[in-house]
Amino acid sequence: MWSFPRSVRKGGKLPELLNRHQLLSRFLANSSCLYGKKKKSAYGNTDQEKYEDLVRYLTSSEDSSQRSKSSCEENVIDRPGDKYKLPHQDCEPQLSNNWIPLMNPSKSSLPQITVPRLPLKISLSKKPLPSVTTVLQQSMSPQQAFYLERWKQQMILELGKEGFAEYTKSMFQQGKLFHAAVENLLLADHNSPEKQEEDTNVSGFITSIKHVLHDVSGVRALESAVQHETLHYQGLVDCVAEYRGTLCAIDWKTSGKSKPLLQNTFDNPLQIAAYIGAINHDSNYNFQVDCGLLVIAYKDGSPAHAHYMDSELCSQYWNKWLRRLEEYQEKKRKDCETL
Repeated sequence: MWSFPRSVRKGGKLPELLNRHQLLSRFLANSSCLYGKKKKSAYGNTDQEKYEDLVRYLTSSEDSSQRSKSSCEENVIDRPGDKYKLPHQDCEPQLSNNWIPLMNPSKSSLPQITVPRLPLKISLSKKPLPSVTTVLQQSMSPQQAFYLERWKQQMILELGKEGFAEYTKSMFQQGKLFHAAVENLLLADHNSPEKQEEDTNVSGFITSIKHVLHDVSGVRALESAVQHETLHYQGLVDCVAEYRGTLCAIDWKTSGKSKPLLQNTFDNPLQIAAYIGAINHDSNYNFQVDCGLLVIAYKDGSPAHAHYMDSELCSQYWNKWLRRLEEYQEKKRKDCETL
């Protein structure tokens, strides 16, 4: 092992030299890292599969197509302020002062209704209300936005800007085809018994969820608009039906990566909680929901993961949704004041 000369140790200069030696070592280490990375993209270590799934989440939501003059790339992926350094993790905000319960007391006395002959399919209102997807996108954590931006830059390096735009467009279209195919299957009991042609682009996803569909019955709503009449937001719920005998708000998602745990599904649980709260406070629906089901389908046809959310879990995600909604509203207020 290398050591300092004896004369230096006796002369009392050892601490000073040690400091210099440490600084030099750090400088060389940092320099070697910097120069070593010049040959590669700054985004080369990005987890491609993980953030591909996040883009799937952002682009597969049906209500995302209803946002006026906005896109996944413009509002979420491209955040210049987050490009070059990881933002500081802020403490989670306290529960909103304008707290509203998930369940609607005015509906609590409603009699149990029978399943309608045809599921509800209400169109989105033209009112200037933010969608659930928009709120979640624009209140995304700085850390999530930072890593998503890194992933975008890596994809642009590989595909080019036009290629990346085409890629996100194809993912959005795939989501639409998948939801349409699921809707056709759920409506099979109400429509002609003739076998409907299945789109080959989503056949793997359909195979993936077939075991879940066996447990779904009593469909009450499909691709139907919901709006919270007090909190003033809206969205399109994929499905409201009974899952193993319990009425649930059901969300169908696709993924390129296995997601056996609910905690790996980004903001999907918050989205479901937001839809449940809206259903319960929307006069168009004469029933209430307090449970959710998030179904993750896979293109290779492997069995989908069905994440059941009981009433307690839905209430927890409802509280998180309220915080995100408050953050979004505060951001909009600040933007208006700036203008």
